[in-house]
Amino acid sequence: MSAETMHKTGSKYDRLIAAAQAVPATPTIVVHPCDETSLRGAVDSASAGIIRPILVGPEKKIRDTATKFDLDVSGFEIVDAAHSEDAAAKGVELIHAARGELLMKGSLHTDELMRAVTAKTGGLRTDRRISHVFVMDVPAYAETIFVTDAAINIFPDLDAKRDIIQNAIDLYNQAGFGKTPRVAILSAVETVTSKIPSTIEAAALCKMADRGQITGGMLDGPLAFDNAIDPEAARIKGIVSEVAGRAQILMVPDLESGNMLAKNLAYFAKADGAGIVLGARVPVVLTSRADSPRARMASCAVAALYASARRQQAPTVAA
Repeated sequence: MSAETMHKTGSKYDRLIAAAQAVPATPTIVVHPCDETSLRGAVDSASAGIIRPILVGPEKKIRDTATKFDLDVSGFEIVDAAHSEDAAAKGVELIHAARGELLMKGSLHTDELMRAVTAKTGGLRTDRRISHVFVMDVPAYAETIFVTDAAINIFPDLDAKRDIIQNAIDLYNQAGFGKTPRVAILSAVETVTSKIPSTIEAAALCKMADRGQITGGMLDGPLAFDNAIDPEAARIKGIVSEVAGRAQILMVPDLESGNMLAKNLAYFAKADGAGIVLGARVPVVLTSRADSPRARMASCAVAALYASARRQQAPTVAA
């Protein structure tokens, strides 16, 4: 599915969900789905043919929640866990046992889940820095827009930013959004100045891309938000670039700015934001209690498409 197809008419998320329904349902470990929103997200995504969930958490609490809100979990395997921390640990163990290709957050705190994911012993770390991407459907913007990192890395250094960008590029290229995304590295201004360190890092990241240290995308920065997403703003500033005014991935300087940007888009621009964590052994579906049902399903859809692409690229072992 090309980027052009993804944003021609109607909701971008509707086409994203349809694309995920066209690939085999992905086995998914759902950690501590003990409230209505998290359990409904898993049930709805399973009913849509996007995931095949294994529910991990206090079995009685899960079944009581299902009964209270009329959710059918009769076809799902439930792995009993004493509490949320135990559920996170058992969820990670199930990934190691090759029972799932995705990990999905339920009604536990993000920190509890991510502690199990990032544990030095028994966790799901890889050589890549773990980072978060908001996949945002902004009604006023033609492209599906990625915002990264607005949830995991608080003050990432240059090396972490390299991985954050590479994670987002890999997701874009492999999950069906298109190829060679345009990456805008955001700051307050579009000129390099020693007074704003993020502008220097933006310039360094662009040079790293020139040298092959970041691959698969077109980078430009520093760019201010206006000239990253608005062609007229870029023209007025005299910025000639393949990226300026047409960005598909917005790399923010730090978590605070990214979180505020994503929530501004959600509440002022009425955008939906699907959330996925990358850089671990499997993608992690990270939803918020405030997410709409469609955004929750879109989060599963993005992760399922990415998992499907990774499955197809996995090396085969000769008999």
